[in-house]
Amino acid sequence: MRILFYLLSIVAANVVTAAFAPLQFSVFIVPMGTLLIGATFIFRDLVQNKYGRAKTYGFIVTALILSAAVSFTLGDTLLIVAASALSFIVAESADTEIYSRLKLPMSWRVFYSGIVGGFLDSVIFVVIGLSPFGANILPWEAVPAAIVGQIIVKTIVQMIGAFILNQVYVRLEKKTVVS
Repeated sequence: MRILFYLLSIVAANVVTAAFAPLQFSVFIVPMGTLLIGATFIFRDLVQNKYGRAKTYGFIVTALILSAAVSFTLGDTLLIVAASALSFIVAESADTEIYSRLKLPMSWRVFYSGIVGGFLDSVIFVVIGLSPFGANILPWEAVPAAIVGQIIVKTIVQMIGAFILNQVYVRLEKKTVVS
């Protein structure tokens, strides 16, 4: 189920991004799929927690291929697909490596690794995919707001996910102690 949720969250993020206009709050512009991108890091951490780091890289590659295929099928240009693929592989790899190395409770590993992954994903995708350097969808003046907006949303999703995971694991530990 973890793998399925991981892969479905990636597909859903692509579909939602293509189907809905970006969310704008204040100066920040956030593609709607960003709400799900933070969740992909959490699901990837859950996959890694169960299957280990080495097997997780296989799932990341599968997710990368699936994401690129869905993105292209939904009409994204090759440049957007390539920017998405690059930001995905860098962010997911960073998340995986940080999650593996932190010696903290799971919820904190999910939070910290997701923050770094979300930061890298936001910066790489916006600069390569959306800025004048890439597809020229956003002017340079809008690039910082687009990056910061995505980082804010991904961080909030990571915080919520880490909190939920903490609550689940605390309850599981209490049940184990009582039993």
